[in-house]
Amino acid sequence: MTDPLHPGSPAPDFDLPADGGGRARLRDHPGRTVVLYLYPKDDTSGCTKEAADFTEHARAFAEAGAVVIGVSKDSVASHDRFKAKYGLAPVLASDVDGAMIQSYGAWVQKNMYGRSYMGVDRSTFLIDGQGVVRRIWRKVKVPGHVAEVLKVVRELAPA
Repeated sequence: MTDPLHPGSPAPDFDLPADGGGRARLRDHPGRTVVLYLYPKDDTSGCTKEAADFTEHARAFAEAGAVVIGVSKDSVASHDRFKAKYGLAPVLASDVDGAMIQSYGAWVQKNMYGRSYMGVDRSTFLIDGQGVVRRIWRKVKVPGHVAEVLKVVRELAPA
């Protein structure tokens, strides 16, 4: 399968239920950079570390004019527990049916211990204030990732 998105593509809009009874919609952030990160599962080691890293840098992202949204297939109730347990800052949106994750090309075949299954490819999308994808990170390795995303957000931020 070819990647449905590339830098310069319009970002697919989404409207998902989010933690705290809210909604996560791309169109709610006109003129702002959106850091959209898709992750496999709440309260697992890599996903917790990634969310904690985004939380640690939340002020810096906000100062650079960016909003951070995390999306997984977990329920809103799971997101609420996950945020409360670790004091997480990002909005966490629930894509239970996986349609949004699929629209971003992040629902992929994975292999572990000789077993094939479908799952979320840990991915991050940097979307500019006009809704255009500016940068894509696929198959994200968590250590150092958030710092790299923040560096690119700062480079793209208007002076």
